[in-house]
Amino acid sequence: MREPIHIIGGGMAGSEAAWQAAQAGVPVIIHEMRPKVGTFAHRTGSFAEMVCSNSFRSDDDERNAVGLLHWEMGAAGGLIMEMARAHRLPAGGALAVDRDPFAEAVTARLRAHPLISVVEGEVTALPQEGRWIIATGPLTSTALAESIRAETGAESLAFFDAIAPIVYAESIDMSVAWLQSRYDKGETEEERTAYINCPMDKPQYEAFIDALLAADKTEFHQGETAGYFDGCLPIEVMAERGRETLRHGPMKPVGLTNAHKPQEKAYAVVQLRRDNKLGTLYNIVGFQTKMKYGAQTAVFKMIPGLENASFARLGGIHRNTFINSPTLLDDQMRLKSRPNIRFAGQVTGVEGYVESAAMGLLAGRMAAAEVKGDVLPPPPPDTAMGALITHITGGAEAKTFQPMNVNFGLFPPIDAKGGRRGRKDRYKAYTDRAKDSFTQWLAVQ
Repeated sequence: MREPIHIIGGGMAGSEAAWQAAQAGVPVIIHEMRPKVGTFAHRTGSFAEMVCSNSFRSDDDERNAVGLLHWEMGAAGGLIMEMARAHRLPAGGALAVDRDPFAEAVTARLRAHPLISVVEGEVTALPQEGRWIIATGPLTSTALAESIRAETGAESLAFFDAIAPIVYAESIDMSVAWLQSRYDKGETEEERTAYINCPMDKPQYEAFIDALLAADKTEFHQGETAGYFDGCLPIEVMAERGRETLRHGPMKPVGLTNAHKPQEKAYAVVQLRRDNKLGTLYNIVGFQTKMKYGAQTAVFKMIPGLENASFARLGGIHRNTFINSPTLLDDQMRLKSRPNIRFAGQVTGVEGYVESAAMGLLAGRMAAAEVKGDVLPPPPPDTAMGALITHITGGAEAKTFQPMNVNFGLFPPIDAKGGRRGRKDRYKAYTDRAKDSFTQWLAVQ
């Protein structure tokens, strides 16, 4: 019987790590504190629960870095990507999922695996013996976070991650709002009408910004600082950066035509994306917020079409902790001071569901190879997974290390021989090269 791999955390990274290691023939024990110990953001005890958006973002594997990451995870037999595709919802060019059935399916597959067992309860300190993967994500428990700080001798960095509100579809006024994906993206009519759009004229937009800036906000606890990740800024923070910021961000009106008034160009548009398969719930895209609940309902009901909106969930905010990976981890994702411990997922400083699951995939495969007496080299840096692991284990500047989504800026440049490429051609060259490299990396395992 092989030595088991212990995984702390059953989120995206922990779930994928467990699946990969078990599929490699190595026994796995998942330690998950939920539902015995809850968090403010989680609602269930399911593995891979999606607590923020229900979107895995772009599914374009030819010209988008996150879409390429989808492709690599699929090629590697990733459980998260398989279940996401099985429970996908119309979302234009994005991969959005029906969050509860998705998490339930991941949980069922993991619990049914003969090499995976689950221990419910909180792990409060870094273990001294055995092989472990820490995949506790942005809501690492206070006790375990303190143990990590004590071992590393350095303060964990922190930023605040905000949750967008969810609206009941039946409460949206469709005589004002209309169905359309931006630029009519999608291959089917369902995809091309995957979003609900609420238009604003200039006076409505200006009044909305005024209310947003004046609304009561959540106070920070003593000692906390508001160091936000730019990819997940609360809308109030964006508005504070300039009155037009939202109109060039989540409220941009481009690529949309008001079905009720085709000749009128909206000054700004609020988009809502389907949040479940039934189409009864929609989340407000890009509307992460730290407003107090009462302020949220008042401000969001100023949006045309949402005057009588009922909310299934209001927005929230939480602290997101992560380690300084370039300083602390080796290229096998092991803690340099305690090589029996690996880290995976958002706690390593990657940002996003897909990136977290991808780092779990690598940690699970690397740990399984180690149990079997082998060493699995990281994927080449010209792949999406390789670019991410290179970034967090040495490619980033440790002094200014911040959470990072996958993007082509992390990849080695494409040879410009033959003249300057257009952006679309350049991105396609990145993905073609990455797919070749990743296929070769998989072939030698």
